Amino acid sequence: MALRSLDNALPSTLERPRKAPKISAAAEAPRVPSVNNENSAPTPPPPKPGDQSIEYIPSENLTALSDPETKIKNVLEELESKDWVSVCEALNDVRSLALHHQSLLLPILENVMLVMVKSMKSPRSALCKTSIMASTDIFQSLGHLLPSTTKDACAFDHLLLQLLIKASQDKKFVCDEAEKALETMTSSISCLPLIKKLQPFVNHANPRVRAKAAVSVSKCVSKMDIETMKEFGLAVLLQAAAGLLNDRLPEAREAARGIINSVYNGFSRDTEMKEDDDSATTESWQDFCSSNLAPISAQSVAKIVSQQ
Repeated sequence: MALRSLDNALPSTLERPRKAPKISAAAEAPRVPSVNNENSAPTPPPPKPGDQSIEYIPSENLTALSDPETKIKNVLEELESKDWVSVCEALNDVRSLALHHQSLLLPILENVMLVMVKSMKSPRSALCKTSIMASTDIFQSLGHLLPSTTKDACAFDHLLLQLLIKASQDKKFVCDEAEKALETMTSSISCLPLIKKLQPFVNHANPRVRAKAAVSVSKCVSKMDIETMKEFGLAVLLQAAAGLLNDRLPEAREAARGIINSVYNGFSRDTEMKEDDDSATTESWQDFCSSNLAPISAQSVAKIVSQQ
């Protein structure tokens, strides 16, 4: 009888399973970290070199230059340098020239002021502040010659605008320096030419600039005698002040009240010299206001004067 083969019979020889060949670590392809791998720490940016510190030298500590003739030949080029630290150093040289070597600085003053305006527009606060300090020293030493010294007074106009803008900004140490410069300007420059320069800025679109200009005008008017007021225009001063009484900013409104009181005091003294009657002075003032102002503005002015 023939035997059948059984499918479940054990194989005659057992085959041992083959081991997978080992691959050395060196042979493995290096892993490239994914750019967007959220588990890997970001590569820190290279450190930025720190800004060099700038020393703000008080005016009283600035000494005369050892060789001002050579310095005056190079100062404009140094002011145009691409290195802002070098520009700050050049601005300090300008300050020394303004305080101790005015005759050398005067011929190039307009060009110097135009470059200073560029520095005031710089986003670097140190450069901006140093240029404002330079303007203060120029006003202090050469204010009696400004703004007529500069050609068409163009440089002075640009400088004045920047000072008004910087004085109205939120960065306190720049704002304070600009306020100081404006204060020196109003005390050093003749009132009549200065107030003519300030007049357009009283109507500036920026309310803060408008307020700072109004404050400077008020300080000028407070120092003017009646003849100087008349030369500029009593009606012009009164109309400008009346327009500021409704300004958005309290600083501008307060300056307007100061202008009105100064104009009234000058007008009263002038009228009293001609007429001894106080009632005649009051009547003349009322007539002056009603002839130059709208009725509602005349009432506001009368109220301010009555509070003196």
